[in-house]
Amino acid sequence: MCQGCTATLRRIEPPLCERCGAPTAWPVQRCAECAGRRLAFARARSALAYDDRLRPVVAAWKERGLRRLAGWAAAVVRESLARPDAACVVFVPGDPDRRLRRGHHAAERLAAELAVLWELPVRSLLTRARGSPRQRGLTQHERRRNVADAFLAHGRVPTRVALIDDVYTTGATANAAASALRKEGARTVEVVTLARTIRIR
Repeated sequence: MCQGCTATLRRIEPPLCERCGAPTAWPVQRCAECAGRRLAFARARSALAYDDRLRPVVAAWKERGLRRLAGWAAAVVRESLARPDAACVVFVPGDPDRRLRRGHHAAERLAAELAVLWELPVRSLLTRARGSPRQRGLTQHERRRNVADAFLAHGRVPTRVALIDDVYTTGATANAAASALRKEGARTVEVVTLARTIRIR
């Protein structure tokens, strides 16, 4: 990704929902997307809009083996978002079958790159409690049900954690992972992703 191509990607900028980071008409504590939901994470932030320009890049990174895009993604995140107030970086673990097929896990590589840039340790504190079907194509309700209790946290979990994933779609996966961390002692979980889906109302 050259600088010119990167510059054409849509950055997510304020005003935002304070909780989930969705773009809003004006700053709000909770937006229509996250109001009424019990969220385990303190807040979520994403660098880029997951739109038609970015989708082929993410597909190349995740599905076609262009692993070096993790370094590019981390640089974009660092330029766009403030460093989380966290003791460590944790990644959302991937499905074992999909990881085997791809040969890598995008969220894990992004977490490793960001840990270096932020000068924080990266810790593998989450595992999959069970396999789950792919989230792609599911409704918001189906996504939440699909990942409910899908993760387990283990080891000594710090009170403040930065949770890394590649794309925030509905927040269901991030919320389930954050919930597992909270059950094992994390008090504040801040979600950071390269991109997020923008819903137009």
